[in-house]
Amino acid sequence: MSSMTLPVVSSEGGLARYFREIWAFPVLTEDEEYMHAVRWRDERNVDSAHSLVTSHLRLVAKIAMGFRGYGIPVADLISEGNIGLMKAVKKFEPERGFRLATYAMWWIRAAITEYILRSWSMVKMGTVATQKKLFFSLRRIKRQLNIIDNDELAPDQAARLAKHFNVAENDIIDMNRRLAARDASLNTPVGREREDGMEFQDTLVDDGPSPETLAADKEESDHRRALMSQAMEQLPERERHILAERWLKDEPKTLEELGVVYGISRERVRQLEARALDKVRKTVLTLSAEPAEAMA
Repeated sequence: MSSMTLPVVSSEGGLARYFREIWAFPVLTEDEEYMHAVRWRDERNVDSAHSLVTSHLRLVAKIAMGFRGYGIPVADLISEGNIGLMKAVKKFEPERGFRLATYAMWWIRAAITEYILRSWSMVKMGTVATQKKLFFSLRRIKRQLNIIDNDELAPDQAARLAKHFNVAENDIIDMNRRLAARDASLNTPVGREREDGMEFQDTLVDDGPSPETLAADKEESDHRRALMSQAMEQLPERERHILAERWLKDEPKTLEELGVVYGISRERVRQLEARALDKVRKTVLTLSAEPAEAMA
């Protein structure tokens, strides 16, 4: 799907031309959407994937336009939203009974908001849920509460906002300063005396994981990989092969392809796949519990 050709916002026609292009794509009916979704999932039919994506480009544009107030070009927001849309199409399960737009909306918004957070400042901004909520809601709530400040909140204003968001006042003050500040060069001299050569980047703290944490994460990852390998080895050969072809390959085989290999129906392959997954899950849980029981 990565090679799919989609309209882009050009420097010549701008947004108006792009909107005309995407509005020319037909809106799929529920039956058409289901048909294309099944063809893409089971047959990797690129034409069906293209129809699913292009019929929802206007949804991306609508969502992207709602994030215009963060100083990011709309063209970039649309591009990121389109990436989120393609991820949604890739993971969409039509049998669940809801429309693609309902599912894709969350992927599109997530892609756009993550891009805004990455682009807002050269210094990494925290991305926990409360910080995201503050970043995208603080200015709007300030307007609703008639709070007008000159880059700095008064104590009573910070208290009102902290109560509204149910967070600490310091979190409100820090985020308000971040929204009011502009990015500065990492090479900007710090302090009045410039002879010492200290720059802004020298004052930054590395928030990345420590070497000890990285080593522990790798050890945990290796342990989980070993458990998965043991669980796979305990499966019958046919179930192990189906699971490997469906879950461990860069280009998974379809149920129909595996059905041809084994001379069974598509539904039977799905049943074998589900059974194998359940066996692996139970085996991994059992193997994970054994060290704890031994220590006890």
